[in-house]
Amino acid sequence: MKTCQIAVVGAGLSGLYAARSLNAAGLDVIVLEARDRLGGRILTTGEDGLSSEDGFDLGPSWYWPQMQPAMATLVGQLGLSFFCQNGEGDVIFERMSRERPQRYSPTSMEQQSMRLAGGTAALVRALAADLPAGRILRGAKVTAMVLADAGIELSVETGEESASLLLAEHVIAALPPRLLEATVRFTPAQEPKTAARWRDMATWMAPHAKFFAIYDQPFWRTDGLSGTAQSMVGPMVEIHDATTASGKAALFGFLGVGAEQRRAATGEQALKEACLTQLARLFGPQALKPLATILKDWAADPLTATAADRTGGAHPVAGSKEWVSGPWKDRLFLAGSETSPSEPGYLSGAVTAAEEAVTKILSEIHRQ
Repeated sequence: MKTCQIAVVGAGLSGLYAARSLNAAGLDVIVLEARDRLGGRILTTGEDGLSSEDGFDLGPSWYWPQMQPAMATLVGQLGLSFFCQNGEGDVIFERMSRERPQRYSPTSMEQQSMRLAGGTAALVRALAADLPAGRILRGAKVTAMVLADAGIELSVETGEESASLLLAEHVIAALPPRLLEATVRFTPAQEPKTAARWRDMATWMAPHAKFFAIYDQPFWRTDGLSGTAQSMVGPMVEIHDATTASGKAALFGFLGVGAEQRRAATGEQALKEACLTQLARLFGPQALKPLATILKDWAADPLTATAADRTGGAHPVAGSKEWVSGPWKDRLFLAGSETSPSEPGYLSGAVTAAEEAVTKILSEIHRQ
């Protein structure tokens, strides 16, 4: 049986941040990632929908340095380049299908949204680069955890005939609590109140879908528009300029069509065409001629969403710091962004949750 001091389940922002911090403290860390890529809900792709070092953020896009100092600090430490979300120009509001969309000149924003050059995945690449070779295992899905005298035995599926076992003194579960509860079997079982709390915590991004239209130039800027729009007509309810730092022009929107409705819809192509029709209403006929389109439905991603995530979509609310109880309390630590005491669900929340888990583990190791 393979062994390590710390097993980190999930190679998203929180998992990689935690692993990097623990490795820097001299601990033996292995990261287990079920996907064949790193990043979790961070996904930056090119026009073809494949991971790219200069693409579009199909997951989280922004951070706010003044409100989220944890993110600002991390970006500075990693030496990443950033730029302001485009806000120059008028915004559009679409109230009713029988009314023409209206243009408004926005007031100045106190908190400017920031984006990373190369996409949010720049964070993932920089954090992963600081870990020793071979310590991140992709395509390694944890299906069970058994509490033992020496730590936690993890059953890991890697596509082979039988699951392999890994013994870790401590485990950081850096994934949404609801997904953890739904996909990992615990022996002994988690206490009922703990399991219920995990199930009841909504997973941010899980019910949502984002649509991107990529163009040869940001024609809306020439027309004095910022690319920002809000609509009560749909199918997209909120639209923004997604042009990259390198100048690749794009618009993206959050779909207002619920996950269950999307599943019952006539198909992805029909939904894309409806989005393009809406962009043409808002920004003009040039919107009908994109170079490419991308639709990412997070509710259809089994490594992000559960059946419970197909309804609702409320943002996670910060709560108690105690996410693990009973016999698991000193061995298992949660670090998904939803568990953060501040900015849960956001990139900043992932950093804070990871910092807290690392602090607890170091304290427990020191105590032992």
